[in-house]
Amino acid sequence: MQIVNMTELSQDQIVQAAQVLTDSLPLGWPTLEDALEEIHERLVPENTMLAAIDGEAVLGWGGILAPTYNGNVFELHPLAVRRGSRTYGVGRAIVLALEEAARQQGGLTIYLGADDEREGGETSLANADLYDNLPERIATFNPGTHQSGFYMKLGYKIIGVMPDANGIGKPDIIWGKRITGGRS
Repeated sequence: MQIVNMTELSQDQIVQAAQVLTDSLPLGWPTLEDALEEIHERLVPENTMLAAIDGEAVLGWGGILAPTYNGNVFELHPLAVRRGSRTYGVGRAIVLALEEAARQQGGLTIYLGADDEREGGETSLANADLYDNLPERIATFNPGTHQSGFYMKLGYKIIGVMPDANGIGKPDIIWGKRITGGRS
């Protein structure tokens, strides 16, 4: 497996990346056209978009968007890994490479939003009144089957929650990680 800049991918590999996005996150990108549009919007010089490839196959990809807060903060968006390649370290390799890219650009923090929007919810924050004792709910957070568990393993912490972002009981969970030395 190699991590490469997505600007180096062939058109066929870009289509593969779009298919990975649609398959991984169908609520956000339900069609191949939606996913291709997302990729083309993100493939601009101010963003860093990386893909994990094996030969000609795209195993997964992700990006960090142009920095904010005077270059200190980067948003990780999106991250998608081919279904058959999950649990083999592909996502971890992409995220670590994106963190390094942000560090090289002077970044201090990476953040991301992880919607808990599936019917029935996946985390302990779903279907709960998040205006009632949110600090305790965060302290006792359980990721369940949500991708939040993946980010927790990589050292990301909940830094915010937007209740009802995707409808009643469907929050957006904001995760962050300091990517430089300093106080933790």
